[in-house]
Amino acid sequence: MGRSIKKGPYIDEKLKKKIDALNERGAKQVIKTWSRRSTISPEFVGHTLAVHNGNKFIPVFITENMVGHRLGEFSPTRLFRGHGGRLAEKTAAKTE
Repeated sequence: MGRSIKKGPYIDEKLKKKIDALNERGAKQVIKTWSRRSTISPEFVGHTLAVHNGNKFIPVFITENMVGHRLGEFSPTRLFRGHGGRLAEKTAAKTE
């Protein structure tokens, strides 16, 4: 269930102030943020945000296709190491 249109998208106030300041100066620098729940707005396009994934900051370059999504969608928190491959098949065959 999405957020009510009446309420509008959630954007962290500190993050919005930093983005507005960069847009006024025309500067391009990486902004660190812990606010994974913030919605990406059109003002963010062209900037790089370092989004915290619980362990480290993942740099995310914002494009037009990302508008409307949340920052946390582009900074995975879990590491997928893959399902069993050839090595797993060999060890399973040896144990049988």
